[in-house]
Amino acid sequence: MGAQSDRPLFEQVAASVRAAIAAGRVRPGDRLPPAREIAAGLGVNLHTVLHAFQELRDEGLIEVRRGRGAIVTAAAASLADLHADVEALVARARRLGITPDTLAALIKETSA
Repeated sequence: MGAQSDRPLFEQVAASVRAAIAAGRVRPGDRLPPAREIAAGLGVNLHTVLHAFQELRDEGLIEVRRGRGAIVTAAAASLADLHADVEALVARARRLGITPDTLAALIKETSA
């Protein structure tokens, strides 16, 4: 994550949370650290983190409750399940000698 990326900072923060959910480091029912704490830790503006939280809320991955913070929803479990499928696909591609770039291109073509 950094300012040199083409992606806005809030998207980078949201992507980090998605990656944590997908990897199982954060599970449904878990409370995310307070937005102020994340902002301070990353050295970004509080509103950047709140914007990321809003995006994740709109995706149904977290609930944001006043005074309780952001909590990972049950919908996040499907993201973790998908991550396991992706890991299996990456392992299979590696065995077949398919590069990560080629695999990414195949996925983009398939989803287009």
